[in-house]
Amino acid sequence: MRQEQNSLRAMVFTAMFAAIIYLGIWVFRIPIPAMVGRPFIHFGNTLTAVAILFLGYRNGMLAGIIGLGTFDLLNGYAATSWLTMLEVVVVASVISAIFKGMHYQDSKKNIMIIAIVAGVTKIFTTYAVSIVEDLMVGAVLKTALVASFLSLPATVINSISTAICTPILYFALKNGSKAILKRI
Repeated sequence: MRQEQNSLRAMVFTAMFAAIIYLGIWVFRIPIPAMVGRPFIHFGNTLTAVAILFLGYRNGMLAGIIGLGTFDLLNGYAATSWLTMLEVVVVASVISAIFKGMHYQDSKKNIMIIAIVAGVTKIFTTYAVSIVEDLMVGAVLKTALVASFLSLPATVINSISTAICTPILYFALKNGSKAILKRI
């Protein structure tokens, strides 16, 4: 899939993953109280990581930007949707760099490492985004740093979910797609 980024097939898969990412947030969303923002537990990050692994850096990143960004735009997070999209760029860059460093060997160990790193990366990017959001509403830096730190529980839960669910979904989709292609 990585070599055919502009093919009709690649575009269809990118759009499909974007829709699945959107639905992964919209259908399963559990709000968590926080000092900054309105965080919630969801599967959007997990599905974005899977999209990046399947579609490669550019198309996986686009699927994440479209899926997560559209959710934000349509569900009351429009003012900070650009931060969500920027987070996707960072996470996609980290996942892709590590996967490339592993020579695209998708062993269970490698995919588990990538999933854990994706989850940890998301903790750091979300912390930074929370600081920016708090500063956008007029807080001073010291208050933003503390409040953002105290608002990380939902992100940590999402990151643990990403670390656990990404390998499961990746291998389920990989094995399922092989079975389907054999029948065609």
